[in-house]
Amino acid sequence: MTRPIDILPGTLELLVMKALVGVESMHGFDILRWLQAVTDEELVVEEGSLYPALHRMERRGWLKPEWGVSDRGRRAKYYAITSQGRKELERQERGWLRYVALVEKVFVAGARV
Repeated sequence: MTRPIDILPGTLELLVMKALVGVESMHGFDILRWLQAVTDEELVVEEGSLYPALHRMERRGWLKPEWGVSDRGRRAKYYAITSQGRKELERQERGWLRYVALVEKVFVAGARV
């Protein structure tokens, strides 16, 4: 089994917004579970990083919070992506895909040396 890797700095907000696209809302623990499931548990996201990121995104207007009750009957804050958040997601996604393409060029060029 491949060893889990830590999340790259500057990508957590992008991944959280991507998790929230196409769903009504999710609470923090469900976002963590979704990220683990979709990456076959190879991406490590710590709760201590996630919750401050959610609060930052809320302050920036990218997420709209709403209190509700979790599957376990506990009070939980649910987050939904806002229209401003969708625009930010598109911007960050374009930048990330461009970055990945440029890194790939470096790897390919390096292989020819």
